[in-house]
Amino acid sequence: MMSRMSSCMPNWSVSPHPRDGLRRGKRAIRHMRIVLWLIALLGSFASALPAAAQSKVNIEQNFADSLTALPKEELAVAGGFYVPAYSSVAMSQGKLRVDFSVTLSVHNASETQPLVVKRIAYFDTAGKQVESYLKAPVALRPLATVSIFIPTDDVRGGTGANFLVDWAATGEIAEPVVEALMVGGVANAHYAFISQGRPTRTATKK
Repeated sequence: MMSRMSSCMPNWSVSPHPRDGLRRGKRAIRHMRIVLWLIALLGSFASALPAAAQSKVNIEQNFADSLTALPKEELAVAGGFYVPAYSSVAMSQGKLRVDFSVTLSVHNASETQPLVVKRIAYFDTAGKQVESYLKAPVALRPLATVSIFIPTDDVRGGTGANFLVDWAATGEIAEPVVEALMVGGVANAHYAFISQGRPTRTATKK
C-alpha cells in the first residue's frame, strides 16, 4: 500500500537546466576578473608610493650602537657639509637613464670626542627637500658612523640630488668625513662611485 501511494506522489525534484551551469560559470568568470582587477589596482598603487614612504629610515634604531648620549656641555664648534648625490644618471648621449642606489655615510673622525649630528636632509634636483632623517640631534661615538640608504627605485632625487649635513661638537674636533656612495648598473655593466662632501662653512667657535 505504501509503495503504491509513493508511486502516486508528485515528483517535486527539479532537474537542473543545462543553462544554469553556464550562467554560474559566467558569474564565476566575472567575479574572478573583478578580483584580478582589484589585485592589479592595489599592486600599481603600492608601486606608485615613494620608496621612503614604504620603508622609513630610523637612524636612532638602525644605528643604536653607533650613538651615545648628547653632551651636556655647550656645543662650541659647528660646521656643515654639502654632498652631491646622483639618484639617476643620464647615459648614451642622454637617451638612457640609469638609476643608482645612494648610501650617505657620516663618519666621526675623532678618536676621543662625540660628534653631534644636528641635521641630515635630502634634496632633489630642483632644490626641494625630499626627506629629513633626524627628528632631533644625535651624538656619534668616537670613530662611529651612521648611514642613510636610498634604494635604486627611489628616484625622487633625480640627477642633481644632494644632502645637507649639519654637525657640532663641544670643542675642537677632527672634521667629520661625509660621503655618498652610488651603486647601479645597466645590462651587464655595473658602476660604483663616491661623492665627497664639501664643507659649506668652516668649523669655528661660536
